[in-house]
Amino acid sequence: MRLTTMTQVTIDGVMQGNGAASDDRRNGFERGGWARGKGDDETRTFITQAFQRAEAFLFGRRTYELFAGSWGAIDQMRAHPIGVALHEAPKYVASTTLTAPRWQDTTVLRGDPRGGHQ
Repeated sequence: MRLTTMTQVTIDGVMQGNGAASDDRRNGFERGGWARGKGDDETRTFITQAFQRAEAFLFGRRTYELFAGSWGAIDQMRAHPIGVALHEAPKYVASTTLTAPRWQDTTVLRGDPRGGHQ
């Protein structure tokens, strides 16, 4: 299995808080919501197809909880091709604090992600 990452970065290097204006405001970050509703049809098609090709999804806890509460819970989002892809594939979440994942077919990965002792 190949690992592919999808990272959204602004032209000036911002890689944080691109969803809602309230997302991840730690350390004085003030640019939440910069990607919400942006992009053209070609970009949205590319992103959708990338999700559809995935055999599984790997998340950190914060992103997992955000996705579980949206793509995994809201009927309109679950019906979208991205939501269908997320629902049908196995999900893995790296976390030392998540104990009861609420999204079906989720495995919590504990311990050292570099392969150390668990």
